[in-house]
Amino acid sequence: MSLLHPGDDGRAPRATRPSGDDGRAQPNGGAQPKGGAQPNGGAQIKGGAQPNGRSPGDKTGRGARHATPRAPRTTRRATPRTGPRLRTVAVVTCAVLAVVLLLQGGLGLGENGSGPEPAGSRPPAVGGRCAPTALLEPPCGAWFGAFVPHSKDDLAEKVRDYERRIGRKLDIVYAYHDMSPVQGSRLEGQLLTPEEQRVAAEGHLLLLSWESKWWGGTRARQPTWKQIADGDLDAAVIDVQAARVKEFGEKVFLSFDLEMDTRTPANGTPEDYVRAYRHIHDRFRELGVTNVVWTWTTTGYLEHADLIKRMYPGDDYVDWVAYNQYNYYRCHKADWLTFAETQRATHAWIRENISDDKPLMLSEFGTADDPSRPGRQADWYAQVPRILKDLEGVKAALQWNYRDPGPHCDLALARDESWASLRKAVSDPYLNQPLG
Repeated sequence: MSLLHPGDDGRAPRATRPSGDDGRAQPNGGAQPKGGAQPNGGAQIKGGAQPNGRSPGDKTGRGARHATPRAPRTTRRATPRTGPRLRTVAVVTCAVLAVVLLLQGGLGLGENGSGPEPAGSRPPAVGGRCAPTALLEPPCGAWFGAFVPHSKDDLAEKVRDYERRIGRKLDIVYAYHDMSPVQGSRLEGQLLTPEEQRVAAEGHLLLLSWESKWWGGTRARQPTWKQIADGDLDAAVIDVQAARVKEFGEKVFLSFDLEMDTRTPANGTPEDYVRAYRHIHDRFRELGVTNVVWTWTTTGYLEHADLIKRMYPGDDYVDWVAYNQYNYYRCHKADWLTFAETQRATHAWIRENISDDKPLMLSEFGTADDPSRPGRQADWYAQVPRILKDLEGVKAALQWNYRDPGPHCDLALARDESWASLRKAVSDPYLNQPLG
């Protein structure tokens, strides 16, 4: 893949980010397959290079307005017709109008019927037993979200394109930020940019990934976990962003240094990471920030099992546990794995070793394409709802619709059949939950 500098167009090259003096991505110790061995140390279940981190993305905007269908004009007759024939006509007219309303509103047709607009991604906010908890957990199903690549100035447009293709609006929008001080028009270090706030106002939940990096900065500018834990970034970075989040007011998911198990020893020791995470959490609390849902995101790669356990900040500091698992296939020379094979072993290990009751998030999931079998990617996505319902405690799943570093590593939806399959999968009632 070509490495995009975040300051150039805002797109997020997955799993790379500028970190060295020359702005090129620095892999953390070479190839690190993503996926994981069996918890007992057996055969690897997922493969692939795992570079150091991921570059920034922004958030997606909610889809276009729904048109309000007009009732067909009727011509008043001088002498109204009565009797069975009139009743029959009335019944047929009502049935036709109901179909028109269903097609235009429920299926999301635009005002001129020329193409689909996203139908509502969730039922009306009626509260009740299926309303989300204070920690944004949907009791009756799971949220669906995505990372959608975009440039800084076309966020809403790209998300609307994505939402039109899947026939619904996203519940969660994924965004990436570094820890550079906010300077001028640079938005990389600014949590909740004006564009992101507009997206949230249109009805999305936000997952903000905050990374201990300065994308495009020199090596000397890269913050370490020890510096964060010691409070060196409080005045210039952490306190500034805490104030922004507090002023925003609405609840947001916040993840500090996703896939932290790939960032050591470059960023510090596992113990340094835990201290840094806890410091940010405690600093936000000291500053009166109460609208953060603290989300801890690991690779879920089980050959890192001992490392992952050492890097867990503790139940008092984590609201949601998240992990990123893929079917890479030819990417990183991996074998084809079903959705179930990418998720079940990691899910079982997380429940056994990290938390048996925290809500879980598939913060990134997806599959490569198989050019030799064009329908294979579509079949993979078709299995998602059934398997997801069997993964106890998984309350959110976010599709990664972008590329990964290396040859054959495009994890985006590759063909119309794949889009159609995902569209059907995410229409499942389990993935359509009320927001309020």
